[in-house]
Amino acid sequence: MKAEQQRLKVNSGKKIPLEQWGPYLSERQWGTVREDYSENSDAWNYFPFEHSHSKVYRWGEDGLGGISDFFQNLCFCVALWNGKDKILKERLFGLGNYEGNHGEDVKELYYYLDNIPTHYYMQLLYKYPQQEFPYSKLVDENKKRSKLEPEYELLDTGIFEGNKYFDVYITYAKYTRQDIGIKIEIINRSKTTAPITVLPTLWFYNRWQYGGINKKPLIKEIDDCTVKAIHERLGHYYLYYQKSNERYFTENESNTEKLFDKPNETPFVKDAFHDAVIHQQNVELLRNKKSGTKFSPVYKYHIKGGASKIIYLRLSHELIEEPFVKGFDNIFRQRKQEADEFYEEILPQNISDELRQIQRQALAGLLWSKQYYHYDVERWISAGDDTSAVYAQRKKGRNHEWLHLKNQDIILMPDKWEYPWYAAWDLGFHCIAMAMVDPVFAKHQLLLIMREWYMKPDGQLPAYEWNFSDVNPPVHAWAAMQAYHIEKNNTGKGDITFLKRIFQKLIINFTWWINRKDENGNNIFQGGFLGLDNIGVFNRSIQLHSEMELEQADGTSWMGMYALNLMDMAIEIAMHDIAFEDTTTKFFEHFILIAEALNEMGLWNDDEKFYYDILGISGAKPLQLRIQSIVGLTSLFAVSVIEKKVLEKLEDFKRRISWFENYRLKNKKFWPNEDKKAEDKILISLIPKERLVALLQKLLSETEFLSDNGIRALSKYHEQHPYSVNIDGTEYTIQYDPGDSTSDFFGGNSNWRGPVWMPINYLIIQSIKKYGTFYNSSLTIECPTGSGVFIDLNQVADELTRRIISLFEKDEKSERRFHGAYNWFYRQPGNENILLFYEYFHGDTGHGLGASHQTGWTAIIAQLISQMAEKLPPAQIEKTGYEEKEE
Repeated sequence: MKAEQQRLKVNSGKKIPLEQWGPYLSERQWGTVREDYSENSDAWNYFPFEHSHSKVYRWGEDGLGGISDFFQNLCFCVALWNGKDKILKERLFGLGNYEGNHGEDVKELYYYLDNIPTHYYMQLLYKYPQQEFPYSKLVDENKKRSKLEPEYELLDTGIFEGNKYFDVYITYAKYTRQDIGIKIEIINRSKTTAPITVLPTLWFYNRWQYGGINKKPLIKEIDDCTVKAIHERLGHYYLYYQKSNERYFTENESNTEKLFDKPNETPFVKDAFHDAVIHQQNVELLRNKKSGTKFSPVYKYHIKGGASKIIYLRLSHELIEEPFVKGFDNIFRQRKQEADEFYEEILPQNISDELRQIQRQALAGLLWSKQYYHYDVERWISAGDDTSAVYAQRKKGRNHEWLHLKNQDIILMPDKWEYPWYAAWDLGFHCIAMAMVDPVFAKHQLLLIMREWYMKPDGQLPAYEWNFSDVNPPVHAWAAMQAYHIEKNNTGKGDITFLKRIFQKLIINFTWWINRKDENGNNIFQGGFLGLDNIGVFNRSIQLHSEMELEQADGTSWMGMYALNLMDMAIEIAMHDIAFEDTTTKFFEHFILIAEALNEMGLWNDDEKFYYDILGISGAKPLQLRIQSIVGLTSLFAVSVIEKKVLEKLEDFKRRISWFENYRLKNKKFWPNEDKKAEDKILISLIPKERLVALLQKLLSETEFLSDNGIRALSKYHEQHPYSVNIDGTEYTIQYDPGDSTSDFFGGNSNWRGPVWMPINYLIIQSIKKYGTFYNSSLTIECPTGSGVFIDLNQVADELTRRIISLFEKDEKSERRFHGAYNWFYRQPGNENILLFYEYFHGDTGHGLGASHQTGWTAIIAQLISQMAEKLPPAQIEKTGYEEKEE
């Protein structure tokens, strides 16, 4: 057994399968709901980027390329200064929601190069300009631009012309779980000598400000190259560092004088290093101070063009006499080799080095996206911070119905800068990719969000911190089954105990949906935006006129899928524990009722062969909102194939299906697509076969949903045919919009009106594959529509997979489609193999949009590549390691 697999086996026996130290530090704590104590719930303006250097955080910490323990008591990151900036670069810069022409957006170049589940080896690359960082220019230019214009990015400023920047590689290699080697390598990519100051920084999260700990922790000097960090809960740690030019101590306390013109009680404040390094203020005070809660050695270099400098540190629980003894740096090569061996074992060998590289960086980014998340809603609402009182409005404001929610966990984030908070349905997709590398942690995450300190007593799951009461699609049963089968396929054994545990919680959530989102009891469901921000012609989460009601095709389809997923889960459990057989029948029969509602109650338009939302208006005929979007395609997701040998074992389930079918057909009631043509299996799906074919014809039309890069969220048909509707005298219009969002819905930073979204494409591909396992070659479809080429559904799934993977592959010009206009930069030597995993992709060109480090759900590209590899011949190529920055 390889070294990493051995460590994972040890972790699998823990109550919480986590390493004590990992990349748990957020990349943005400012501008979050948790840090917002304003009267009007204006998180972006209450705690903007400009305050982040000087104001103490209440609910967590952030930093550049950092790590922390899993309770974030002690943190480490790297701060930089190029000799020109007005602030130290100790955290990533980006625009707040009101500053960007498409909402918040990080404006930095950084890349997750490598990581493994136990974080015994991690590497991140940050590109730091040698000229003054264009903070103001980025803000001003983006504010000028309209929503119809592209965002103004860092690469647009010219700051990287002539390669006038540093590559800063931050690498961590653990000696043991509590002994961490740190390597910071700075390479001057320009041709001329340039100055840089490096401040590796160790500090304590300020819990003493609100009485979160009894005794204030302390970092104190031991000798010229050692400090000791002492904490009542964490114990003690030593930071060993090589000889530096300076070493400074300060306190992690707010600079009230700078923030609010209120005199400081001490000169030792959070941003003291900024003033000392940049303005030479209080240098002697910081130099002479022997202890504090924030510490940094200071390294000042002038690096020649093309040359580099390396700084080594070591953070250890042990007192070590010679931490940098000869050969100490071998640990970086050793852990890198172990990482190579780990990925060589889990990634397919019958694909190209390039595809394995894409997989590895996707999974590395997913692992870097683990973050400490702390939020106690009751305490947040009932107390102020150090600058604001307790406003009465907050007690009836945001999240006031979630007082039970007390989160303090390591959670997979969608993007640790743009979305440094969990989102319920995103997490489901994260866990599918995570199951490839650490199925135990994937299962832990799915169970975690079902726990009583997350799920409401009535069964609702929290959506995200901006509004926990919003409703995300119920994908968790499906995600749990995906994770279960990935682990079972890889290990030969399925975790039935996991399925039993999560099944019990999912039943509670399913019941909440039935009771709360089916107001008329007719199995037509609402749900609001359902994670698809601006997919509707109007905001589907708004409160409609009292005499209007929106009945949603996707809400209904998601629930059909949910019922089938729970049926499948119950079947899998019942094969080992017959006591669960009754529940298979319960969810099968509920599925039938939902399928009847979707197909018989006006959501299907037989002329246009599509499912639409219905707007019910009192005293008027129901109005179909004829928008051809993924809202209508979600009906594809509810499909199950049951092997007849399963039915032979579950005799009661088999009898009940037969009775229910006979009863409904005899009484001329709806019966779904339960196809029995195959000898060894039966198909159960939400939609009849002829409607499946009709939907696939639209899905595979390049003038509608199919692009070179995957399936669009809104049909290209609406480019020339916008849809408009007049409601209460207000005209609403939607049209194909393949790039950034041009609406303000949900912050305006995500667009579902034309781009390609990885999670939806993954769902579509998995659903078509399931149809394909039943029909095989007996059902063929024209692909693309109008091409004259007919292929079976398995081949359709393969073609969609090929298209979505092609986003990340180099073309004949050595360009990657997702880089778009910035391929000039990524063709340069040293940049050719660094990747970004965007939130979504342009519906026509494929260039990346939205959050640039969405290795939450976009990381499932790794699973798609593995699924593609299963169709290929066995490996005929020599096994090679992953090529990254050489140690």
